[in-house]
Amino acid sequence: MNVLELTILIWLGSFMAGFLGSLTGLGGGVVLVPLLALLFKVDLRYAIGASLVSVIATSSGAAAAYVKEGFSNIRIGMFLEIATTLGALLGAFLATRVPSNAIAIVFGAVLLYSAWVSARTPPRSHHDQQPDPLATRLKMNGSYPTENGPVNYCVKRVPQGFGLMFGAGALSGLLGIGSGAVKVLAMDQAMRIPFKVSTTTSNFMIGVTAAASAGIYLRRGYIDPGLVMPVMLGVLAGSLLGARVLVKAPTRTLRWVFALVIAALGAQMIYHGITGKI
Repeated sequence: MNVLELTILIWLGSFMAGFLGSLTGLGGGVVLVPLLALLFKVDLRYAIGASLVSVIATSSGAAAAYVKEGFSNIRIGMFLEIATTLGALLGAFLATRVPSNAIAIVFGAVLLYSAWVSARTPPRSHHDQQPDPLATRLKMNGSYPTENGPVNYCVKRVPQGFGLMFGAGALSGLLGIGSGAVKVLAMDQAMRIPFKVSTTTSNFMIGVTAAASAGIYLRRGYIDPGLVMPVMLGVLAGSLLGARVLVKAPTRTLRWVFALVIAALGAQMIYHGITGKI
């Protein structure tokens, strides 16, 4: 396989990663890191470096579309970004001091747990909730568009969500996944934000979180321009397509896509981490 063929294959894989990342709010890194490390045999830390740059592209591509459509809650995103950015700096610092196979096992465990929680969550109504007083003061409560008109929702348990976001940011810096899996779960499960709002707000947030830790990877030499370029272009194109599909997709379908993709990747990463193949 020559360089051109390899570049095209990486672009195609990155396109699918960007599409799934945008559709589920995970960021392209949740697919990219296993793809580059397991299929293309890229060193895990270089794969994470490329993933962090691609996550910035995913956020830039999809977030603008979601804000325009009225799904993303910018107030929630900016408030929670304080916690994720601080966590991302801690995670990036730890990443250079933790063995690759240990990072892979942690990555896989986070993905499997995220898949289980997402798949078992039943539909719920957001109309009869009492808002968190802090959410009311910060004007976090909002609405999102549906075929039957705007649907209002109230934000719950803001302090708990803020704490979970710090952990999400740490995982972002440690694993290069944009921490979308934990962000979506924190907003959907802890803060009781509707799933589509959680995924779109996660896409809005992941770029800032990834940028905070990408600088550390760049300084340590783990970002290769020859690898990053096809990855970034593929993820950007895929994220724009995913943004169009999500607007019309049923919420339950999105939950199952989210769960199946990350469960398969999580199992692969744990296996390769335990067997020392990564």
